[in-house]
Amino acid sequence: MKLAVDVHYGRIIAATGGIAFSDWSDNQETAVYRSLCREPAAYVSGQFFRREMPCILHLLDEHAITPDTIVIDGFVYLDGERVPGLGKHLFDALGQRIPVVGVAKGRYVKAPDSLRVYRGKSHRPLYVTSVGMPVSTARHCIQVMHGAFRIPTLLKRADQVSRGTFS
Repeated sequence: MKLAVDVHYGRIIAATGGIAFSDWSDNQETAVYRSLCREPAAYVSGQFFRREMPCILHLLDEHAITPDTIVIDGFVYLDGERVPGLGKHLFDALGQRIPVVGVAKGRYVKAPDSLRVYRGKSHRPLYVTSVGMPVSTARHCIQVMHGAFRIPTLLKRADQVSRGTFS
């Protein structure tokens, strides 16, 4: 099972949405998960993982989920290979047993052009990084995900679940 996750922040609470699916090309989830994280850490520039990772770990723990791959909204490596981002920290926190694919909507300053993935008719790329699987495989997996638009269907659903706008 693969799991796409996203976290949405309110003033005093964060909600984490998780969408489970079997195959990269699936258009429907096999399960939907949502968890609330009370008093999330404050955002600190350059340390986004300290805010987001506890919420993702809480979702996995609360629902006893052990996916074979996790897809996050963000970077695994900020520069594509050395500077750890949320995904690398999550991979380490999970004992380096579960591959993590990062799909970022915006470009980090040091992110090379080789991380770009264009989907649908969009002229705006996604930036795909990974750990635990080759980045070329991760890029292909995101490319073949269901959806005619820039953001794959199941990644969009994870965002909607975290915001409480998907049922």
